[in-house]
Amino acid sequence: MNSSAKIVCNNIWKVFGPNPQHTLKNLDHSLSRAQVQEQTGHVIGVKDMSFTVEQGETFVVMGLSGSGKSTLVRCLSRLIEPTAGEVLIDGEDVIKMNSAQLTDLRRHKMSMVFQHFGLFPHRRVIDNIAFGLEIRGMDKAERIAKSMEVLDMVGLNGWDQHFPRELSGGMQQRVGLARAMAVDPEILIFDEPFSALDPLIRREMQDELLRLQKLVKKTMVFITHDFLEAIKMGDHIAIMKDGETSQIGTPEQIVASPADDYVREFTEDVPRYKVLSAGTVMRDVECLLENDCSLESARDRLNNAPGRTGFVLENNGQCAGSLTIADIKTANGNSNTAGMIMNRNVERIQSVTKLDALIDLASSQDYSIPVVDENQKLIGEIDRTIILQAMRSR
Repeated sequence: MNSSAKIVCNNIWKVFGPNPQHTLKNLDHSLSRAQVQEQTGHVIGVKDMSFTVEQGETFVVMGLSGSGKSTLVRCLSRLIEPTAGEVLIDGEDVIKMNSAQLTDLRRHKMSMVFQHFGLFPHRRVIDNIAFGLEIRGMDKAERIAKSMEVLDMVGLNGWDQHFPRELSGGMQQRVGLARAMAVDPEILIFDEPFSALDPLIRREMQDELLRLQKLVKKTMVFITHDFLEAIKMGDHIAIMKDGETSQIGTPEQIVASPADDYVREFTEDVPRYKVLSAGTVMRDVECLLENDCSLESARDRLNNAPGRTGFVLENNGQCAGSLTIADIKTANGNSNTAGMIMNRNVERIQSVTKLDALIDLASSQDYSIPVVDENQKLIGEIDRTIILQAMRSR
């Protein structure tokens, strides 16, 4: 198993009905969910799902109502018992855990945040947050102190003595989030946590969770039916339909290369330039120039380069500078090689930079921008034509 993997699911099945094990054993896996139900009277909730969630990432399970996403995620903690497969958390198979081990997992390693908050109406905010710590048997003073820290973290300082009915929906969801975080779990599972909120409050809560994730770096599994929410929140997304996977990938991979028509429908209204990065749409460097390349030779090569830009490399592959026809025209008489007149202050773009961050830069110049990797090595080039094409395409 990958040492950085926190959760690994291998071939998870959930079959609902009077005899799920027998049905699965004799099942023709090529049958659709509807065909299985018609022939056997059983319903396939999750069909042969496999995926890995890395330590500290947010993994989104996205699908429409009835797709199986909630069933799948409940299998992770055995709130629903899988019919077959493995759920490995830190290498331990949750499905093989006894009751005591499962209780320990739920109390100490994993917390859930639900759509409808699940707050106790008769308890004040601080006591709602402290509930998990109380179940653990933590001393009252200690659990209140811990809960006050988390209360401040989610932006509810001063609301500790209020009851849930005195809070707005967004504030109640913050209390639910604080309660889950108070026990300091390694894994946070969110079951459509913001879908009951108004759009503005929903965006605020999404931003709040992204802010908190930067601080706490928990492993998060996030369920949603909203594709825009999925690409905003997720490091990786699993798109489900009829209990099985349509596609698993990064938001950028899914928007750039949808696996089928079902996934493609979700991506149609997505502003691609907000999701795609320079590394995805860049072209190969058209014109590489040697440091000692003559200006006459450089001019000929630049005239034949679609990007009308040449790049000079250091010995380690990093971009030393750029050169254009305009640079050659303004060169003084003592300058006779590309290396002598190249622009050493050219702005270099990281391959992971989103296109929307490049619009102003690209629109202000006619020439190509060098794209570099994490080691600053030149790997491609991008210009405003490429960015405009990405903005227009669907």
